[in-house]
Amino acid sequence: MSTITLAATQMACDWDREANLKRAEELVREAAAQGANAILLQELFETPYFCPDQKEELFALAQPFEGNPIVARFAGLAKELGVVLPVSFFERANNAHYNSIAIVDADGTVLGLYRKSHIPDGPGYQEKYYFNPGDTGFRVWDTRFGRLGVGICWDQWYPECARAMALMGAEVLFYPTAIGIEPQDPTIDSRAHWQHAMQGHAAANMVPIVASNRVGTEPNEAATMTFYGSSFIADELGNKLAEASEDRQEVVTATVDLARIRARRASWGFYRDRRPDLYGRVLTLDGETWAGPQGAR
Repeated sequence: MSTITLAATQMACDWDREANLKRAEELVREAAAQGANAILLQELFETPYFCPDQKEELFALAQPFEGNPIVARFAGLAKELGVVLPVSFFERANNAHYNSIAIVDADGTVLGLYRKSHIPDGPGYQEKYYFNPGDTGFRVWDTRFGRLGVGICWDQWYPECARAMALMGAEVLFYPTAIGIEPQDPTIDSRAHWQHAMQGHAAANMVPIVASNRVGTEPNEAATMTFYGSSFIADELGNKLAEASEDRQEVVTATVDLARIRARRASWGFYRDRRPDLYGRVLTLDGETWAGPQGAR
C-alpha cells in the first residue's frame, strides 16, 4: 500500500505540563481514530512557548534524549495506535541544550533524533538564549509508512532544509512550529507568508508537507504571544489539502499516494536537471566568496 494518511494537530498550552501532555495524547488518539498513519504535534508542546523571556530557571525544563520520559510516553502511544509520531522536546546534552525532535516509528521504536538547525533571535523569539544550533544535520527516516523528514519551526523558512531532505529521499516533510503575532509590530500578520513558504517547498521539491502550529494567547514578561494556528497539509504541488482554524484545538487529515507522487516527481525532471556544480554560492554567506566554474553566478 502506497497511500499514507497524514494528520496535523494544534492546541493551546499552559504551565500545567501534565494537562498539556494529556491534551497532546488526546489529539493523537483523535487523529488515529480518523485513520491517520503519521501524526504531527506542535513544537515544544509540553509547556507554553517560553522563548520570549530569558530566564535561567527555565533550563531546568530540559532533559536528556536517552531515557527521556516524554519520548518514552509517546513511543508507547505510537506503538499502541500503530502510528508514526515525531515528538518535540527540550533536550539537554551535558552542557548543551537543543530544540529537538525524536522520530518514533509505528511499532514504538525510536528511530533517531533531529536537533533544530536554524535558531531565531528576535522580539518574542529569543531562542538563541536557550538552544545551541543543531549538530545532527538534516535527516530522514524510513518508517512503516514511508521515508519522512522533519524540520523545526524556523527551519521551515529555509529552502535548503527542504531540498536537503528531499535529496535524501524524503517522501513527506513535517514542520512542528510555534508562530504567531510579531510583538514589535502587531499589525504584521505573517500567517499567509508562513504557509506560502512551506507550500513553495512542497511545489519545488514535489513532496507533501505537514505543518503544526499552536493556538491561544500566552503571557510572558517580555511579550504576550498570540499564536494563529492554521496548521495545514499541502500536496506535492503546494495546494492545501486540509487546514485548521486560527484559534481552536483541532485535528486535520489528508491522504496522499506516495507511489503516484514518486512517479509524478520523476516525470517533471526537477532532480534530473539540477546543476549542483553551479550551486556553490549557496555555501557562502555573501554570495561572492566561492571559487566555482568561471562565470557561474
